[in-house]
Amino acid sequence: MKKFIFFLLIIVCIVGCAVSKRQIKVCKYKKPAIVLPEKIKPYSVNGVSYYPLPSWEGFVQEGVASWYGKEFHGKKAASGEIYNMYDKTAAHKTLPFGTYVKVENLSNLREAIVRINDRGPFVKGRIIDLSYGAARGIGLVGPGVARVRVVALSKEVGKIKSGNKYRPLVEAKDFKKGKFTIQVGAFEDEDNAKRLAERLKVIFDHVTITTYIPYKAKTLYRVRVSLSKDLAEASQIVKKLEYLGFSENFIVAL
Repeated sequence: MKKFIFFLLIIVCIVGCAVSKRQIKVCKYKKPAIVLPEKIKPYSVNGVSYYPLPSWEGFVQEGVASWYGKEFHGKKAASGEIYNMYDKTAAHKTLPFGTYVKVENLSNLREAIVRINDRGPFVKGRIIDLSYGAARGIGLVGPGVARVRVVALSKEVGKIKSGNKYRPLVEAKDFKKGKFTIQVGAFEDEDNAKRLAERLKVIFDHVTITTYIPYKAKTLYRVRVSLSKDLAEASQIVKKLEYLGFSENFIVAL
């Protein structure tokens, strides 16, 4: 029923555009959008309001966070941006670049709003790698790792009248769709990577070896399999690999 009501409200918003006596704009927004309950409070980023999406539309993840700093400062991130350790950014394996997320340190309840601009952490069991600036804000720098809750945020694109009040209209995002692959292993020895790739080619049609050069370290050869457009589909590949004995695999967005 909730989804049906929200759908009707979205249609109303898309049909017209008006300005109230209080000069609150109701925008004609042509892309998919969601009407939020009024009680949900926004987070302001550079003067723009961002909201956590409803549970059936959003992205919430709990797990271990780590951070990275000066050894990568000034280097190119996976998004193509130059990493600035003092900015509030983060690396995530699957969330789209440019996504803002709220990261809450569950040990002290301190939180930070960060923008995803890199891929990682490439360690199974860790869900997000924060910049130094973000990690310092939630008390993560000292311990190095902490259990956190990550909540994806969505940009406000207008408001819609509901009774005598106005409710926020935000971009609809499907974080379960995209282009995903599964990393099975990473090796300093290229021959080891090639041997694993040959084994996997017996099972999977799509097997690749990509190179990565960490800061002041040897080249890593990453072995990845499968291409999926859906996280659920990619998760099934992960389970298949675990059944075959490849326990350290994880999903990465391309």
